Amino acid sequence: MIKQIKKRHFFCILVYWWAFLIQWGFENPCNLQTILIEKFVFSAEKTTFGAYFEIMYNILSIIIPVYNEETTLERLLEKVIHAKLANGVEKEIIIINDCSHDGSETIAKQVIARYPDVSIKYTRHEANAGKGMAIRTGLQLTTGNYVVIQDADLEYDPQDFDSLLNYLITCKKKVVYGSRFLGRENRHSYLSFYLGGRLVSFFANILYGQHLTDEPTCYKMFDAALLKSIPLHCTGFEFCPEVTAKVSKLGYKIKELPIHYYPRSIGEGKKIKWYDGVEAIWILLKYRFIK
Repeated sequence: MIKQIKKRHFFCILVYWWAFLIQWGFENPCNLQTILIEKFVFSAEKTTFGAYFEIMYNILSIIIPVYNEETTLERLLEKVIHAKLANGVEKEIIIINDCSHDGSETIAKQVIARYPDVSIKYTRHEANAGKGMAIRTGLQLTTGNYVVIQDADLEYDPQDFDSLLNYLITCKKKVVYGSRFLGRENRHSYLSFYLGGRLVSFFANILYGQHLTDEPTCYKMFDAALLKSIPLHCTGFEFCPEVTAKVSKLGYKIKELPIHYYPRSIGEGKKIKWYDGVEAIWILLKYRFIK
């Protein structure tokens, strides 16, 4: 009889502390994660509960290359900071100032000071090295599970992060692109850019067996481990064709989802040129047949 009472008391105490732990943990999720992982050594691969925390504590690293974007940078950063992500995913914002000579640095630091509780990292190149090099620098600073590239202008909407990220998490995929051409309401600023994007996508499909509508899109989202495993040599806009070529050669089929697109004109600061499209095709050919 005494043994049964002791067992019952022990069971009640165990349930009480477990309830307390859960309640305290949801109020202090970082503490609960530490206890479960470090104290009890829960494995995300072995338990459903661990899988829950694997989802809950995912981090999206957002790499933002910046070069003379003082007119749009503040609004862009505000949009990124306030973009909603499902499943409790956190954001890690990484700003790479590619030696801007306008007020971009001042604006970036003002926004960082305004949001001390937001994870924002900032670094500056001492010489202009190009978008590709800025992405490579940013990639070294990432700590997230997933990585996405965000231009510092307002052409792309950070609210689209969530649909791309949800696809990667729920479908357990490694890469997804956001397509401007799948968004039927989107317009395009110049016919030459429209045709150039289509042509680059055509070459990517023919050379690598993909079915892309928008290979040059900025919104490329990756599993961080995959992207970090790829040796990148790009310095400029050739990041896009290089990463597409190398991901494809690893055997990944790239899924596209529709995104919003608000193109700006050359007068408003659009930097890409017609010869960047020619270089993109050359990069696709080079990595298909030469490297």
